[in-house]
Amino acid sequence: MVQKIPVSGLENSGGNFKNLIINGDMKIFQRATSATTSTSTYDTVDRFLLYESSDGAMTSEKEDLSVADQATTGQRTALEMNVTTADGTIAANQFAAIYHRIEAQNLQHLLYGTSAAKNLTLSFWCKSNKTGTYCISFNKNDSTEYFIPIEYTISSANTWEKKVIHISPTAGSTSLITASGGAIADDNGVGLQITFGLAWGSNYHGTNNTWTTSSHLATSNQVNWLDSTSNNFYLTGVQLEVGSGASDFEHLPIDVQLQRCKRYYHKLTGSYAQFGQIMNGH
Repeated sequence: MVQKIPVSGLENSGGNFKNLIINGDMKIFQRATSATTSTSTYDTVDRFLLYESSDGAMTSEKEDLSVADQATTGQRTALEMNVTTADGTIAANQFAAIYHRIEAQNLQHLLYGTSAAKNLTLSFWCKSNKTGTYCISFNKNDSTEYFIPIEYTISSANTWEKKVIHISPTAGSTSLITASGGAIADDNGVGLQITFGLAWGSNYHGTNNTWTTSSHLATSNQVNWLDSTSNNFYLTGVQLEVGSGASDFEHLPIDVQLQRCKRYYHKLTGSYAQFGQIMNGH
């Protein structure tokens, strides 16, 4: 099932490195591929930080997709999340989420902080046994910090669904991103953080599809994915591109994708140690 928020404007025409997400096809797992408890770090899949701060617990691992799933999603691998300790009641300051951080100097063409700020389109494939409303959020870090939560729905249990979400710089009739405070610094810090919410306490709830200065990362409709040890969540084919429409997923050669991941983490074998995140904030 494809869920898309209709917008006006031209569709993205594509181009090399159109995808602002690194490792969106979930191919690179330098740290581990088997089930690893996820707390507040990059535990398994490269470039996707897994964060759980609740009374529950979750694991992450690499999922090799079946031939049928490959035909559906166009991908060979996915990130698999599982609840190992349930938390039926999420406190106001508790949460569980998947983060992706984009380096600021890779976002200068978005023209944030000007009246010409670009529209963005996020597309991805997901699957879960727990249906209901989930939330994506964008956090613009530099200068003044701004947030926007956007709802989407997992409609059918245990079924791959493609989601297409539009991110407008003026969502909610706001001018935060198009004013000077919306600028993204031209440096190696975090420019944008995209968050796939799994559970969010009330401290993080805000208005759907509206930019704000408050730390709103979800709405009150967000499901509590942590409420059962039967719950799972799968994610793959994550693409963020300039424009008001989703184009086909950009598949990069494996050597290119691995090298891009190694900018942030490089695992050395043999007698060498492992280098952790070598870029500030990533």
